[in-house]
Amino acid sequence: MDTKQLSTTFAALADPTRRAILARLAEGEATVNELAEPLPLTLQAVSRHLKVLEQAGLISRGRTAQWRPCRLEPAPLREATDWLERYRQLWEGSFDRLSAHLQDIQKGDTNG
Repeated sequence: MDTKQLSTTFAALADPTRRAILARLAEGEATVNELAEPLPLTLQAVSRHLKVLEQAGLISRGRTAQWRPCRLEPAPLREATDWLERYRQLWEGSFDRLSAHLQDIQKGDTNG
């Protein structure tokens, strides 16, 4: 796994506006105007966010005549999910051990 790409992906995802844009693109392609419509930002500000997402590989922009749709690119998100999944398994194991320990303590309290 490319650690530079992973860092770029997480940096792009750190901003709530960019996450909102990705959520919208998960529903399907959209133009800059369509993406900007529900946001309290200028088109220029939305374009800057799109540039960050595009540089991170999270979106791509097409061109069909005058229509320039943006689309979600899932590969970097998949890599981030795979990376997180390894840690989720560790966390769950820790929680399971903690739960078992707490149950042992409770059994000790009720028996003592």
